[in-house]
Amino acid sequence: MEWKGNVMFEDFLYLLRRNGLKVSLTEWMALMEAMDKGLHGSSFTGFYHLCRCLLVKSEADFDRFDRCFLEYFKDVPFQQEVSQELMDWLDRPDVLQDYANWDEEQALKNMGLSEEEIERMLKERMQEQKEQHNGGNYWVGTHGMSTFGNSGLSPKGIRVGGQSMYKRAFRVAGERKFRDFRRDNTLDTRQFQVALRHLRQFSGLVDLPPTEFDVDNTIKDTADSGGMLKVRYKRPRENIVKVLLLMDSGGSMDYYAQLCSALFQAVSKVGHFKDLKVYYFHNCPYGRVFTSPTMLSEYGQNTQWILDNISSEYKVIFVGDAQMAPYELMGDYSYSPNRDPNAPKTGLDWLHRFRGKYPNVIWLNPSQRPTWGQYWTQTYDTIARIFPMFPLTVEGLEDGMKKLLSR
Repeated sequence: MEWKGNVMFEDFLYLLRRNGLKVSLTEWMALMEAMDKGLHGSSFTGFYHLCRCLLVKSEADFDRFDRCFLEYFKDVPFQQEVSQELMDWLDRPDVLQDYANWDEEQALKNMGLSEEEIERMLKERMQEQKEQHNGGNYWVGTHGMSTFGNSGLSPKGIRVGGQSMYKRAFRVAGERKFRDFRRDNTLDTRQFQVALRHLRQFSGLVDLPPTEFDVDNTIKDTADSGGMLKVRYKRPRENIVKVLLLMDSGGSMDYYAQLCSALFQAVSKVGHFKDLKVYYFHNCPYGRVFTSPTMLSEYGQNTQWILDNISSEYKVIFVGDAQMAPYELMGDYSYSPNRDPNAPKTGLDWLHRFRGKYPNVIWLNPSQRPTWGQYWTQTYDTIARIFPMFPLTVEGLEDGMKKLLSR
């Protein structure tokens, strides 16, 4: 890409602004200067990275920028990872499932391949492949045991085209790299930490002398005094929020194990809470919760002990997909003839106990509401009626924190 002068791509600036990217004139002029100096390396890819570096302020806006960039420069030819012809071959939802025969030997072989080997093999296949393939274990195709394609049965691989079915792919070919930074997508550790920064506004003033430099009032009072410096101090702040975090572990939550681990790491490390207590359960708290996600008996703790000993000033966050067989939520698991007749009998009873004890409680859900039948939506809808439920996304976490910490 050759740069010719300072007046270029003005429409691109207005497109970015129309789509919510707050690009200042200073930032735009910095881009013009960088182009004049050839910092884009005379390449289209270099220009993309230079624009993103100078015009985008937050990772949450990377995907929005990508979409604007692709829209404005749609007529500029560039090499896509997957050809349109191959994507058309793979768009075969009508192919019979008979193609998808399980092959134990091939499955073990695929599991032994590293991600680097599969990436290399995919590049080789795309250069070799000259026609559509369905079934089989070698080509990029559908409904087979190949490590690349879609709708197949390989326990490991790269999805190319199609829709997610078994959640076994470690990557999706041709997918925009920064799409996961969108505010409506699920989170990783970095994004959890960014979202949790909003909790700083809920810190409280400490009853101590004003020793912390007050930037805003120093500037204001200095300006009011005609430029004579007036240094101002304020009382220090500390976070007064105490949190009880209860996380679903095992079963259908295994798919979200990495996401929940990221949440735990972010909450533990960022130091936004005065006190944090973490427990694990499976489906529902029932009569015991655990201090380890393994939920071994030696890590067990009576749920009633938590209700009796952790005060109502704690903010409670449940994390789970709220999806189980209805009897697992509403069935009676207390079979002991010596049980306390006043004790909760079902998981649903325990959830009502938490709702009655803690005025500030929310449920964060990494999964969407099931769409494959009324049977599987029962528990999701029941729990959503007890607790305010928010998706485990950047936006959902922020909304959940506001709800959780409202007075």
